Amino acid sequence: MAKPFEVTDASFDEDVIQATEPTLVDFWATWCGPCRMVAPVVEEIATEYADTLRVGKMDVDSNRQTPSRYGITGIPTLILFKGGEAVARIVGYRPKEALVDELLPHLDLTE
Repeated sequence: MAKPFEVTDASFDEDVIQATEPTLVDFWATWCGPCRMVAPVVEEIATEYADTLRVGKMDVDSNRQTPSRYGITGIPTLILFKGGEAVARIVGYRPKEALVDELLPHLDLTE
């Protein structure tokens, strides 16, 4: 079972921008209610799409440079990076089906 990994300002370029696989980053904070609501959904997506998607979590209180760099003004914000570029951005809580619908067009799924 794939679990989301921690991303920091220091590790962001290596873990996300230089990643060969699409990488979803969940920008969150411990005090954020909607962040706690979306966390189990993000974990389910990490598990179900482990073969085609990496999932990281960045605490915006501990890491301020990267959220600023990507214009994060509200959390939770989920950004999907592919080939070093942000290709999808989801702000706020969404049910799992809505998140998956936004992510799937950017994933290379082979069945």
